[in-house]
Amino acid sequence: MRISSRFDSGNIIVKSIADPVDIRLQVAQDNGSDFFQWFHFRLSGAKNTPVRMVIENAGAAAIDPRVRLDVIGETLDGRDIDRLVAGEPGYGKKVLWIIARQHPGETMAEWAAEGLVERLLDDDDPVARDVLDRAVFHIVPNMNPDGSFRGHLRTNARGINLNREWDKASAENSPEVKAVLDAMDSTGVDLFLDMHGDESLPYNFIAGAEGVPGWTEADQLMLDGYKTELRRFNPDFQTQHGYQVDAPGTADLSIATHWMRHAFGCLAMTLEMPFKDSAITPDADFGWSAGRSMKLGASQLDAIRAVLDRL
Repeated sequence: MRISSRFDSGNIIVKSIADPVDIRLQVAQDNGSDFFQWFHFRLSGAKNTPVRMVIENAGAAAIDPRVRLDVIGETLDGRDIDRLVAGEPGYGKKVLWIIARQHPGETMAEWAAEGLVERLLDDDDPVARDVLDRAVFHIVPNMNPDGSFRGHLRTNARGINLNREWDKASAENSPEVKAVLDAMDSTGVDLFLDMHGDESLPYNFIAGAEGVPGWTEADQLMLDGYKTELRRFNPDFQTQHGYQVDAPGTADLSIATHWMRHAFGCLAMTLEMPFKDSAITPDADFGWSAGRSMKLGASQLDAIRAVLDRL
């Protein structure tokens, strides 16, 4: 019997494997830091052998009292749909929902969500402290665990594009979307941000819900204000290039951002990031990287803070 993690993204420390029903493991810390949460390993040579594996330090992975992890649903393959909740509900506090990786191949989206969470819980960051005092964050870092596991680009286990399910989410086809919408019904939503990657456009940009019926001048000012602030705080973001804006009243309500504006009347946006590089701020060595995705995710807090009182 053997446990190994010598492959891309592998992480585990084997403490004891002598007894198959009492295998002892630990998650390794990130190099040069105290962070640890991710584990990924392979057990081989255990066919027809009952095993019990204990990750001894798993209980220490979420130690910040300001954030809670819960499971809001289950995928078609039986995987958990995780939600992080940061901040305590209170009178006058805004409710913000941030989701990532509806399309599992767009991994930059989950990196951006991680960057946002990391900054949000930084005690030394005054912007993070102020925003967390005035808002509650509901964050789903991976909307499509099945697609991620299966190596899919855009669909879940049933071959469904989750970002075309928001007006008809069902347990049969899109339990991931249904779980999020059910949770939203109990919290309300003041701001919604859906993080993605775009295969063709080499830019970071935001798509709004301009084509949704009932779109107002005030909605446009709010959307434009958010984008302006994000561009001011992070030069990797730009507002010149993006998707063509839908004509009034013609938005596809099956898309998350459109449905959220229609159903909740909130500021709803889709953040798109490039796969290869940002044309306006190219990096010849690394292109658009995980680290840059994290920084752009972290910069969302600056834009959120700028519009928070107007939500």
